[in-house]
Amino acid sequence: MELVFLHGPAAVGKLTVARALVARTGFALFHNHLVVDAVYAVFEFGTEPFIRLREQMWLSVFEDAAKIGRSLVFTFAPEHTVPETFPGDTRAAVERHGGRARFVELTAPIDVQESRIAAVSRSEFGKLRDLDMLRDLRARGIWDYPPIPSELVVDTAVNAPDQSAEIIIKALGLPVL
Repeated sequence: MELVFLHGPAAVGKLTVARALVARTGFALFHNHLVVDAVYAVFEFGTEPFIRLREQMWLSVFEDAAKIGRSLVFTFAPEHTVPETFPGDTRAAVERHGGRARFVELTAPIDVQESRIAAVSRSEFGKLRDLDMLRDLRARGIWDYPPIPSELVVDTAVNAPDQSAEIIIKALGLPVL
C-alpha cells in the first residue's frame, strides 16, 4: 500500500495533480476537503470537535486502506489547526499495516497562487477563493506549520499537472496502469 501525501499551501494545484496521479496509477483519491467539508457541515472550523473528528477520520481512512492494501493519494494544506504530530501519525498509521507514506510537497510562487485562487475549479468544494482572505490568512500566519519532511518537491508553476504527476511517479517508483 502506498499513500502519496501531497501537501502545500492553497492554490498550488494539489487536487489537480492528485487527479492526474490517480488517472495514471489507479490509486484512490482521498482529498482533504472530503473530510473538511463533512465535518464543517456540523462543527465550526477550528473548534475542538472539528479538529478532533477531522484528524480521526483522516487517520482512520489511512489505516483501513493500509490494512486492505488500497493505495491512495491524499491532499493536505498544512495550517495551524492541524496538530503538528499529524504527518508522523499518518506515517505510523500506514506503516503499522505494512504500507508506505510518501510525502511530496507541491509549491508555486505566491503570485501564481494568488492568480489561481479565484479559479472556478476551486468552487467544486469549500475551497478558499477570495484573494483578500488568502492574503489576510497568510499575514496572520494561518499556514505557519513545521516543515514536513518530504521525498520530493515539485513546483507546479513550471510543471503542468500531467508533468507533475509523471515526476512524482518516476521519483517514487509508483506503478502505472
